[in-house]
Amino acid sequence: MSWPLPYRSTPVFDQDTLPRALQECHDTKAGVWAVIRVISGELLLTYLDPIAEVMLTPDRPGIIEPQQPHFVTPRGAMKMQVEFYDQPPWS
Repeated sequence: MSWPLPYRSTPVFDQDTLPRALQECHDTKAGVWAVIRVISGELLLTYLDPIAEVMLTPDRPGIIEPQQPHFVTPRGAMKMQVEFYDQPPWS
């Protein structure tokens, strides 16, 4: 599957540097998709509408649709990064 290039990416965060804002309920703006990429370890992604939980790993990224409320919770040592797209990343 070919993915478009993100227009912006966050720095790489670990369990100690992961911003509190990402660990609390937030969403992306209208027209913005995000892909949470785990580089190492595990990260629990909680969607709030509809409610669901997904364990993210290096082989399983998390997809955030525009304005979809969610938060993440580290599960031990981990490294992750968020990429932002102005179109569905799988298109």
